[in-house]
Amino acid sequence: MGINFQTAIIANRYMNLRGVGNLFNYSINNISTNGMNVNAKLDFATAGASVDFYPFPNHGLRVSPGVLFLNHNQVSAVFVAQGGTSFTLNDYTYYSSQANPVTGAGGIVLNKQNPAFTITTGWGNMIPRRGGHFAFPIEIGAAFIGSPTVNMALVSGQVCADPQGTMGCMNVVGDPDINANLQAQITKYQNDVNPFSIYPIFSAGVTYSFRLHGDEAKRGALTPSPVRP
Repeated sequence: MGINFQTAIIANRYMNLRGVGNLFNYSINNISTNGMNVNAKLDFATAGASVDFYPFPNHGLRVSPGVLFLNHNQVSAVFVAQGGTSFTLNDYTYYSSQANPVTGAGGIVLNKQNPAFTITTGWGNMIPRRGGHFAFPIEIGAAFIGSPTVNMALVSGQVCADPQGTMGCMNVVGDPDINANLQAQITKYQNDVNPFSIYPIFSAGVTYSFRLHGDEAKRGALTPSPVRP
């Protein structure tokens, strides 16, 4: 999920209340698939809350049910079939026009279930019960986000019956046969991603605990956690 920031307060000896936020952006260029050249961007932004249960307060083991109440995780992409090259939709081969190459856009949305239930387990208390300021918690678990949603559209261009682009050229927008093959291709992609309804969570970081009011039972914590895919 990206760079992770957390805050926590003590609810009682066995429990902390924790807020979580994640942010990550990354661009990937020049991916080739089905004859298309794809430029993609990952846009991740989430926020949630969890309850950390410590069955053994003087040790770091915990179990943390929670909820991801904000989830803007998605992958967006633009693609182009260079003029004179071929690409496939639903196993049907098209040739992109030399004069008017085919372009399109698409993406994968990772937030079908929003809000989403989360469950993690880990080691390390953000607010050490035995005193001290620093801790090094780790956790692993999952967010139940629902199956990702695939979308894809052809935006402009023409396809032809031959690589030279001289025979049977037609616009990709509005043609019923091309649209039928596009929808069938989207269905194939959707079936590929349907099993991935559970998003893995891994977090490792450093926390600093503030001794508010000089009382250990009222400490809070702020943590930047550099890794949370």
